Parts: sequence; C-alpha cells; structure tokens
Amino acid sequence: MSRRKDKRMMGRALELARLNHGLTGDNPSVGCVITDAMGRIVGAGVTAEGGRPHAEQIALDDAGALAKGGTAYVTLEPCRERSTGEDACSRRLIDAGISRVVCAISDIHPKGAGGFGVLRDAGIDVMVGLKRDDAEPLYEAFFASHS
Repeated sequence: MSRRKDKRMMGRALELARLNHGLTGDNPSVGCVITDAMGRIVGAGVTAEGGRPHAEQIALDDAGALAKGGTAYVTLEPCRERSTGEDACSRRLIDAGISRVVCAISDIHPKGAGGFGVLRDAGIDVMVGLKRDDAEPLYEAFFASHS
C-alpha cells in the first residue's frame, strides 16, 4: 500500500470518528476503514452512539470475509480487552485475517493499551502515528479522564 493511499484511508477513518465525537458516552469515538487485499474499501464503521459497538466491530461486520488479507485503518489503538467480556477489537481483527493495521494514535486506557502488542504477536504488521496530529484533538478529553 502506498503512503498516499494510507493517508487517504486514515483521513476517511478520521472523518468517521468525528461523526460521533461527543456521542459515545465514556468510550471515545473511533473511526475504522477496512480494505481488502487489493486495497479496495470493503468495510467502514464508527463507534456507535453510547459507545457500543466499537468501530472495528462494525467495520469488520460490514467487510465480512473480504477483510481477510486486508488492512484496517483505525484512529485509536484497537482495544486489548473489553469490559463487557466480548472479544476485544484486536482479537476481532486477528480472527478476521487482517494482515496490516494502520493507526493514528495509541490508547492509554488500561483495557485499550496493549492492543498493538496482541496484533504484533499474531504476526500482523502494525504502523502507528499516521495523522496523529489530526487525531489528538479527538481524544484529549478521553485521555485526560484516564491520566
């Protein structure tokens, strides 16, 4: 995938995240775009109002089997663990067969942090920091509440 395409896809994920900013309760509004192995968008999602389901879950449901071998563009680190006991977003990405995750910013929440490690341990290529400056304003209040 080219750097230019990565930037465009992350820009779309950030647009999605902005849609529900301030509407997701205690959870942050996250945007996620899934491309197939050829780089075509096959799924997209934003954290639902009230905070559930998470963006990755929505995007993966949208993509279905087309996610296998593809890339997930996510505005915030996919969670390592869920308070509800459901599969974490990092686990869902692994189970879907995603081969690469591009993310804007790391999560500091105790259940979110560590998602990158889970993904890397599963052999998924992880890139962090693309459009970080654009993502930071979306998560300032969320991070402040957990620091």
